[in-house]
Amino acid sequence: MSIYINGTGCVSPQQTTQGGPLLAALKEYEQVRLAVVDPDYKQWIDVKQIRRMSRVVKMGVAAANLSLEAAGLTAPDAIITGTAYGCLDDTGVFLKKMVEQQEEMLTPTAFIQSTHNTVAGQIALLLQCHGYNNTFVNRGFSFENALLDAMMILDEGGADNILVGGMDEITNYSHQILSRFGIYKKAPVKTMELLNSPDSGTIAGEGAAFMTLSKTKGSLCTTELKGVSTLYKPLWEGEVIGHIVQFLEAHNCTPEDIDLLVTGRNGNIDQDEIYEEVAEALFPEHPEACFKHLCGEYPTAAAFGAWMSNALIAEQRVPDAVMFYGHPPEKINKILLYNHHEGTHHSFVLLTYAE
Repeated sequence: MSIYINGTGCVSPQQTTQGGPLLAALKEYEQVRLAVVDPDYKQWIDVKQIRRMSRVVKMGVAAANLSLEAAGLTAPDAIITGTAYGCLDDTGVFLKKMVEQQEEMLTPTAFIQSTHNTVAGQIALLLQCHGYNNTFVNRGFSFENALLDAMMILDEGGADNILVGGMDEITNYSHQILSRFGIYKKAPVKTMELLNSPDSGTIAGEGAAFMTLSKTKGSLCTTELKGVSTLYKPLWEGEVIGHIVQFLEAHNCTPEDIDLLVTGRNGNIDQDEIYEEVAEALFPEHPEACFKHLCGEYPTAAAFGAWMSNALIAEQRVPDAVMFYGHPPEKINKILLYNHHEGTHHSFVLLTYAE
């Protein structure tokens, strides 16, 4: 079965909503928390609705519309999203009012809008899409499970075009709480120097990335989604290496067939070690690209990685800003996207050039 990526859209800390070559206008930061570059949301959302929408909903709606526009569609047959945190901003507003008002006379709006499926629901309302609508909330596997669900529905013939996306936001409350666990660096770091940082911790990020999947190849399609696999809490690096070999074999590939390895290195010396070991064992001479220094770390960052990998295949070039090791390949036929979240949720996505 062939599944094609007919369109993509992304809202991120980079200029990813304006079209043009990948990272043509690279944004560099020196901080511990990255926020998205907000586009003009009035392109897709009525002005009166914008005021009532949380940031992550606006991000999701914009990315979804960009994906459909690229695919030449006005509405999909199904909408599937993945998010670990949901609408954190509205959650914080509701909890704050609970405390300040001593749990009395609370308006339900913030609570209703804080649920994890708010983004998918809002997209469906705006697009008048009455088909299958589902949201996966599985921490670091949220986006990958959304992809797997879409692939199964397409395989069964339950839909022709499926909109799939992953999104998460960072707020003052969540950043403060997560910082207590030592997840983020204590001092600001330049994003282009992040991957070589000798310290523990990474930088916080956020974003929304969507792709329109179909069994029918679109006129502008360049990428085929070959497979997705996940591995939870491997006991040691050998288990990850074995899983990758089996995953590639299942799709008639070997490590030698991979033209570019894209990894989720995030500058945390403790968590990046596994990427180093996998690369040395399976891809010692292969070029490697990275993406989290561009978008920051968050549970569904793999959605940005998949969006970027699609762009690399489409443009057949690898910008210097994303190269981590080796030289860019002259021809990009196959990309393996390997990402893990906090060392527990490991995922693998195989993308190939659509003939």
